[in-house]
Amino acid sequence: MMNPAQLVRIATYTSVAVAVTLVLIKVVAWWQTDSVSILASLLDSTLDIAASVMIAVAVHIAQTPADKEHRFGHGKAEPLASLAQSVFIAGSAGYLLLYSIDRIFIPQPLQSPQTGLIFMLISLILTLLLISFQRYVISQTQSSAIKADSLHYVSDVLANLLVILSLWLSHIQWLDPLLALGIALWILYSAIHIAKEAGNQLLDRELPNEIRQQIQQIILGTPNVRGFNDLRSYQSGPNFFVQLDLELDDDLTLKQSHQIAEEVTQALQNAFENIDVMIHQEPVSLKNDPEHHTWGKA
Repeated sequence: MMNPAQLVRIATYTSVAVAVTLVLIKVVAWWQTDSVSILASLLDSTLDIAASVMIAVAVHIAQTPADKEHRFGHGKAEPLASLAQSVFIAGSAGYLLLYSIDRIFIPQPLQSPQTGLIFMLISLILTLLLISFQRYVISQTQSSAIKADSLHYVSDVLANLLVILSLWLSHIQWLDPLLALGIALWILYSAIHIAKEAGNQLLDRELPNEIRQQIQQIILGTPNVRGFNDLRSYQSGPNFFVQLDLELDDDLTLKQSHQIAEEVTQALQNAFENIDVMIHQEPVSLKNDPEHHTWGKA
């Protein structure tokens, strides 16, 4: 079975290959039809190539082991690439908005819509196959870069469906640019969503509540643990980082306290494959000292 790093790399290579194929298909479809909605989809797929290559490079950097200058690893290369990807996507959306509005006021009849319909159906099938594979990789790795890439391809599915609709109803001339306008707005929405998620990782936002609750249950479920406080966490690429104060009986020896902390660390590592845990042991008698805690119980 492939490890998470291998899966992420294969997903990035597959994304680039599919993006190139989609661009070639849509170039022919646009040339045959002169459809502005196909042009919108073509420009989106062209940006997919640049974004997918960027993601592939970021994943390679993110998987580089920690070194003397990067003690916490290189995981933030992934959200940084996702943020840059969102800028590319927003730029394409702005261009499509202007082009679509121009075509709404100056409509033009489509040429060979049946040919364009065949090419767009092929594009739709390829995109759905890629998304299915990406969803599997995300479930196994939780890669933020693949999540961003997959979200963009999900928007491509809607775009392809709208283009197919405009080709099917090609006798309605204003429908093609109107649907292209809708695609542009959806692309802009996707860019904002990607930028928000990437920004949260770059700013070290806390892990989702469901993951924090699971971490808390594991800590409290470890024998001889009396409690914890000041739990802090964040995600960097595929890696989780967790810090906490572990509350233990006052009369334990240093060696005993260390052993319990190691058990908590091991339990967390068994539950999360890529997690870095830092634990500070402290006497439980300080539990109710408000001046001792910085972040509270959770």
